[in-house]
Amino acid sequence: MQYLELNALQTELGSNGLVILGFPCNQFGLQEPGSNEEILPGLQHVRPGNGFIPNFQMFEKGDVNGKKEQKVYTFLKNYCPPVGDTFGNPTGRLFWDNLRINDIKWNFEKFLVGPDGRPVKRWHPRTPVSQVRRDVTSYMRSQAGLQKIMMLEREEQ
Repeated sequence: MQYLELNALQTELGSNGLVILGFPCNQFGLQEPGSNEEILPGLQHVRPGNGFIPNFQMFEKGDVNGKKEQKVYTFLKNYCPPVGDTFGNPTGRLFWDNLRINDIKWNFEKFLVGPDGRPVKRWHPRTPVSQVRRDVTSYMRSQAGLQKIMMLEREEQ
């Protein structure tokens, strides 16, 4: 379901500068077992199916936690506080060693990164996309307000 909602969010806010990036991972319940070449056909025909094609960029599958985690996730996790202090029942569900409190908890955990490349916010995987939409919209409005103030200050000088 979140794939469909993320497509809608990209359509709705893309013209305002939102860029959604997808990073498939098989560390959570082994839910992404296919090769990189199988991911898009799997989305189109199986989950969510019905001809679904993401309208946002999908990267190659990789690890988001552990010894082989992608550097982008090391960076994001160092800037944003963890979304919870437990992993529920990790036995047979989480596939990396040395769980750390700041690790990604499950598929569809999301991060908001500002246009300057700085992480702004992190959402729990079960956070509804509707809440993400509200937070992103609020952030975009605050940034637009700051830009107007900076332009006014420049004009005054």
